[in-house]
Amino acid sequence: MDDSKTLAYADLDWAIGINRISLKILGLWPDDKLSRREQFLANLRSFIIIITMFTIAVVPGLLALLRVWGDLLAMADNLQIALPFMVIVLKFSILWIHKKDLIPIINMMMDDWIKTKTAVERDTMIKQAKIARAIVMFGCIMMCFASILLIIPPCFGYSMRYLTNLTDGSKPMLFQTYYLRDMSESPYYEIVFVAQAIAILVAAVSYTGVDNFLGLLVFHICAQLDILKMRMLNLNDFKNFNAALSFNIEDHLRLIRSVDVIDSTFNLMLLALLVYFAMLFCVQGFLLVTIIDGVSDVSFMRICWLVSILINTFVHMCVYCVVGEILIAKAEGVYHAVYNYTWYLLKPNEARNLLMIMIRSEKPVLITAGKIFPMTLSMFCNLIKTSAGYISVLLANR
Repeated sequence: MDDSKTLAYADLDWAIGINRISLKILGLWPDDKLSRREQFLANLRSFIIIITMFTIAVVPGLLALLRVWGDLLAMADNLQIALPFMVIVLKFSILWIHKKDLIPIINMMMDDWIKTKTAVERDTMIKQAKIARAIVMFGCIMMCFASILLIIPPCFGYSMRYLTNLTDGSKPMLFQTYYLRDMSESPYYEIVFVAQAIAILVAAVSYTGVDNFLGLLVFHICAQLDILKMRMLNLNDFKNFNAALSFNIEDHLRLIRSVDVIDSTFNLMLLALLVYFAMLFCVQGFLLVTIIDGVSDVSFMRICWLVSILINTFVHMCVYCVVGEILIAKAEGVYHAVYNYTWYLLKPNEARNLLMIMIRSEKPVLITAGKIFPMTLSMFCNLIKTSAGYISVLLANR
């Protein structure tokens, strides 16, 4: 293998390594090169993880919510854990179901990194990959911090939760749950405690893994749109204009189809996340305001926990919208590149051939929530304003 290919494979591992490892652990990494046995084991891991989170966290959390219904503080404390677990199970299931649909996108991304390219094209891809890696690292750090706060202090008797007599016995669990039998006796308590800790760790990897995977795909598309823009601005450098234009049109359509596949895969998940973020933002805001007003006496560690969850949720939702905004901007860059090209110096038949990419580049390239709301910063700001307004409603009824 020559040096250029070695460098290309090194770049590929650097760009997708963290995402690939995390999703392989979960059995969610799209890969058509796996044997039947490997595919079976990956699907088995995914199934076990979903069942674990559903039986250990989601169902007992909903049962506990029903028992504390009417106590706003207890309900808010329950929802800040139950909501993320429900959304994680949904995100996990959606990616698992659509894993095969994403295989062509993964193969395309790998081919883009491995194929021969200019230094400028490589630098463009590295630039976008750095942004994706920075998001991955931040998400991992925040999730590690939140998991440590939720698991370690309770081992020494310091709970991060609002404890109630309705669902919490003499030995409170890591998060608010209710089981059909008494789990405060040994060894049942220790078994459930360890199971909840495992569910938290798996949920943390799943939450960041799926989010970062979406960011990885979209930022790669953004890099390819930047490269396409540069090629459109420098069409004169190609000896055969029609062949170069044909290649760029095919590349543009390839990227549009990739975005359509990504949107079809993630749009329901993003719609659920909008609802989830609005509800969790209200709940977290309500809890923090009650603490500031002195209504609830809590420890410094619990305040750190609440703030970390609020920041984590806020940043992840913001990332979705920022990624969507960047994708729209990069697609518009291709649009402007085509229109700014010196088409008036071309022959009539060559100028006419530009119409295809001009017409298609007018249509926005974006990801949506439920095929309804485009993921943009303006939508995020509106969501924040709406969610903040409902905090006052909760405070008025506490």
